Amino acid sequence: MDRLTSLAVFVAAVEEGSFAAAARRFGLSPAMAGKHVSEIEARLNARLLQRTTRRLTLTDAGQAYYERSKQILDAFDEANRVAGDSQGVARGILRVAAPVTFGSMHLGQVIARYAEDHPQVNVEVVLGDRYVDLLDAGIDVAIRIGRLQDPALVTRRIAPCGMVVCASPKYIERHGAPLEPGDLLQAPRLAFSEAVSAGDWTLFDASDRAYVIDGPPRISSNNMQMLLAAALVGAGIAYGPTFVFGEHLRRGDLVALLPDYRTTELAIQAVYPSARQIPLKVRRFVDYLADAFGDEPPWDAGIVK
Repeated sequence: MDRLTSLAVFVAAVEEGSFAAAARRFGLSPAMAGKHVSEIEARLNARLLQRTTRRLTLTDAGQAYYERSKQILDAFDEANRVAGDSQGVARGILRVAAPVTFGSMHLGQVIARYAEDHPQVNVEVVLGDRYVDLLDAGIDVAIRIGRLQDPALVTRRIAPCGMVVCASPKYIERHGAPLEPGDLLQAPRLAFSEAVSAGDWTLFDASDRAYVIDGPPRISSNNMQMLLAAALVGAGIAYGPTFVFGEHLRRGDLVALLPDYRTTELAIQAVYPSARQIPLKVRRFVDYLADAFGDEPPWDAGIVK
């Protein structure tokens, strides 16, 4: 007998609760389904299932074998899907959710290239900084920034998200540059109000000692581009991701402060509901994101943090 088929019948019998139900799944007779499982047991010299007239019960050996068999079948399905994807055509509607600032600043060109290369996919992009339930909102893939804790979601890291403390040369000329984290306590700070801890900025010295700068900011906003505009005209000191400030740091419109202290580094991740049976349109799009950004994203090129 084909061993992979026998594994599949065994797993189906466990999940369905009977040989008859497993047999229907594969178009077999109940006797043949039972024979597949009996052959596995004979080969292993171990009882996997306790059989009664009403139900099947896993033995301890059967439980362990079931779990490994599921992994093998999942890996086989995934290998088939990958091979099929290489010859497939992505199609349908791709619904993408992303944070407002990151999406407006960095997604347009990637999505344009993706759409050009995949003419049978139409892309809908929803920008927002509030948490969105992917299933409820009908989102295929979301881009999220930070440390994600939801075990029901599959994540793929597509880029680092470095943070930077910065100000304009105009601000520094007027107020001077801070020499240590404590100097930020009295400085006019420009803070993103949708951050997990909007009023808290954390810096680390060479010994990994953390300095938390909190308290009410001078200006707060739920839009980083507004804070960028305020920082450029010298309204205060900003703290935020390099994907917002990187171009201006490179041009000298902004200056990175406190270079002897490091900031927290987060991750930019693509998030989707399940690792199995992900549509080709989603897999290809996530590949485009990883290729476009990667470990050295374009917004970090040539800047000193």
